[in-house]
Amino acid sequence: MGTFGGALEARHIDASNGKLTADVTGEVEAEDSVLVSRRIHVAMRLVAPEAVRETVERTHGIYAMHCPLYRTLHKTIQLTSSFELGAPAATS
Repeated sequence: MGTFGGALEARHIDASNGKLTADVTGEVEAEDSVLVSRRIHVAMRLVAPEAVRETVERTHGIYAMHCPLYRTLHKTIQLTSSFELGAPAATS
């Protein structure tokens, strides 16, 4: 999530102060009676205007290979991510 947030910030999309959050889901399987992590999915939510969606989509498509953790694990564990864009709260 940090690499994605940093990539967004580099593109002038604010991902600070709780605007970028994530839920992480892992799936394990037994291998010789030992639980082994097989799949991890990171579902991110970004509070930002709809106008930045295209930039966020492009950034999401490329950020993983710049992430140290992804690069370390992607050949041994299935790692996926998704994002959802939420509109900022209206101010009065």
